[in-house]
Amino acid sequence: MSELLQAVVESQEKKDLRDFIDLLRRDGSHRYLLRNDILNAFSNFCEDHQKESDYSQTSALGRLIYYTQELILEYETLYLIVRPQIAKQESYRVFDDLSFEPLTIQELLDVRDRYVNHYHPEEGDVFEIDFQPFYDYSPIIKDSKNIGRGVDFLNRYMSSKLFQDPNQWLTAVYNFLSLHHYNGITLLINGRIRDQKQLSTQVKRALAFVSDLPQDKPYEDIRFELQDLGFEPGWGNTAGRIKESLEILDELIDSPDNQSLEAFLSRIPMIFRIVLVSVHGWFGQEGVLGRPDTGGQVVYVLDQARSLEKQLEEDIELAGLQGLGVKPKVLILSRLIPNNDGTRCNERLEKVYGTENAWILRVPFRERNPEITDNWISRFEIWPYLETYAIDAEKEICAEFEGKPDLIIGNYSDGNLVAFLLARRLNVTQFNVAHALEKSKYLFSNLYWQELEKTYHFSIQFTADLIAMNAAQCIISSTYQEIVGRPDSVGQYESYQNFTMPDLYHVVNGIELFSPKFNVVPPGVNENIYFPYSKTEDRIPSKIEQVEELLFYSNDESQVFGKLDNPEKRPLFSMARLDRIKNLTGLVECFGKSPQLQEHCNLILIAGKLSTSETTDSEERDEIEKMYRLIDEYNLHGKIRWLGVRLPKSDSGEVYRVIADHQGIFVQPALFEAFGLTILEAMISGLPTFGTQFGGPLEIIQDQVNGFYINPTKPEETGQKILDFVQKCEKQAEHWNRISEKAMERVYSSYTWKIHTTKLLSLARIYGFWNFTSKENREDMLRYIESLFYLIYKPRAQALLEKHKAQ
Repeated sequence: MSELLQAVVESQEKKDLRDFIDLLRRDGSHRYLLRNDILNAFSNFCEDHQKESDYSQTSALGRLIYYTQELILEYETLYLIVRPQIAKQESYRVFDDLSFEPLTIQELLDVRDRYVNHYHPEEGDVFEIDFQPFYDYSPIIKDSKNIGRGVDFLNRYMSSKLFQDPNQWLTAVYNFLSLHHYNGITLLINGRIRDQKQLSTQVKRALAFVSDLPQDKPYEDIRFELQDLGFEPGWGNTAGRIKESLEILDELIDSPDNQSLEAFLSRIPMIFRIVLVSVHGWFGQEGVLGRPDTGGQVVYVLDQARSLEKQLEEDIELAGLQGLGVKPKVLILSRLIPNNDGTRCNERLEKVYGTENAWILRVPFRERNPEITDNWISRFEIWPYLETYAIDAEKEICAEFEGKPDLIIGNYSDGNLVAFLLARRLNVTQFNVAHALEKSKYLFSNLYWQELEKTYHFSIQFTADLIAMNAAQCIISSTYQEIVGRPDSVGQYESYQNFTMPDLYHVVNGIELFSPKFNVVPPGVNENIYFPYSKTEDRIPSKIEQVEELLFYSNDESQVFGKLDNPEKRPLFSMARLDRIKNLTGLVECFGKSPQLQEHCNLILIAGKLSTSETTDSEERDEIEKMYRLIDEYNLHGKIRWLGVRLPKSDSGEVYRVIADHQGIFVQPALFEAFGLTILEAMISGLPTFGTQFGGPLEIIQDQVNGFYINPTKPEETGQKILDFVQKCEKQAEHWNRISEKAMERVYSSYTWKIHTTKLLSLARIYGFWNFTSKENREDMLRYIESLFYLIYKPRAQALLEKHKAQ
């Protein structure tokens, strides 16, 4: 990128660069611009200077501006933070005479500190956090397009090692197979196979034996013959399945490759007990959706638990372990809330509906201050209670399992921290799921953390994120861009590569994006609840009538605000919690600014509470006030219905279908969306969907094919896009049906829970094998992580606890 900058300052475009800088300085000489601001400013510059229409694409300066993510103006200096490609950043200091020099990360962080007047070199250096040395001994992905495909890389890496040094790796395979037990039952191989050479010999003998048997002969009928050869249960439930497993192992021994390695490891029965950690918010199966801090994550985790149990049962049956009484068990670890507000969140144990052995296990926070700990606690205030919570949860988990779990999966920042604490104590594989990293949602949240600390406590949360993401053996993301963004935007995890928390610490290298720990495994959608509106045989007429009444006609003022003048208009529908990022008030503004859209459509929202007196969440209160203000400002009475209801999950599925019956449209207007589960729910129901272009929806929706992108920061543009679609549907009756069909096809082909859990369990087995065979010395990293926990996280959490006690 220095060559491009050099080309600008050595050409006639040097004057344009100087004029552009002068334009920026007219609005103030001390400014911090992000990419959208920079592009808008450059567009204005091109217009003011009557540049050709393609100047921004064809000129060296235009290309430089395109790659610039941040621009910091000081009084006589300009700083460019350039992103020439995904997961790569360069920084330059440009002087008044347009000479320039590169900046180190440390120098850039100093500049950011100086911008907010928190640079104090006379007081000594700030604490630097650098994880890079701990990744130096790990295999690293080379090409950014392969980021998020860590398991593919690991399989190729391990199979190449197996090929290069067969004796060492076969020994590792033999030792790994010797490990596995279930409640004292030996699995896979027994003491008759004493080393890796004998393993190879016995595999061939066992293959010769099972090859002569009928393929459907049950394992129980040949169990003792296989035991004599050294093989215990776990290879398959029939002679045919056992033959397939042994053939894959035989091929792996003789001619290793990544496909056979993955196929073999995916069959090994080593995962039976799983903990899913979801601490914050109201976690339950009824009466929790729509409450503060509760939404898509609850749906995700419950559906994942059901699907995991089902997949584990299938795997156990295929492995031939059912006759031995092997049963999977899945625990969802959440917090017990004594003041349960009509939910079941005060119950220690609750069975997950539709499962045999999946449970919600609720553990309370210790009662340091019952006035606080007996109630729901915001996700921004939860931090002081998590360490002791993990200690208490460990005892409860081990009691429920009568032993240790095989896998712990954290959810969100707090759940991932608890997963780290549990995995560290139990020496168990840890997976992380972020759902959303707040750092990306709140612009400049790290730079202005001190001003935001009283409300959000980002210094604690971002430290917890650094701890958990580096400790995890595997990070599950829903999309590629969640990790490293797009060519024109930074990913959530990428934003942790380097940043400053002024006066607290500098993060020089916060995460290795090219680590094989990252894997894209999108969630699915519960097909029992969310299914096409056209599947009339699966719908209940009385439920349809009930939902119709609620959506369009009910006058119950405790649940609904607004009566529709013309309920027959096409419905625009959205459903989310009421907070700034979900931006439902932005959708109301978009609707209000388009009288034409109001002529064709009604706006129907299901969102949170209707009254500020009913909520203790400050953001929700602000959004409620803003909603009423916008309805009055644009005179939307008679054109909007706002439902402040918490629907049972089964009803929420019917809501989408009823909207589809009316040939409605789903709009997801979030300012940022990590994934977009409601988009999947709407699309599988058959609703044409308009989703935010900021975040995960970009990978779910294919624009103009099975849905549409919108920029929620441009309400007039969004309103026009929706209006264009509506008008086209009115002219061409089949247009709505065409998009509806494509939306359903998209979900069924890529976003089912069967796809998700099959991949997830395969990852768990492969990473388990990798951790065993790689002999990586993770202890040094874990000790470093513990230092951050005890020296930064814990004191700050303790200080927050003292504030809680004083309340």
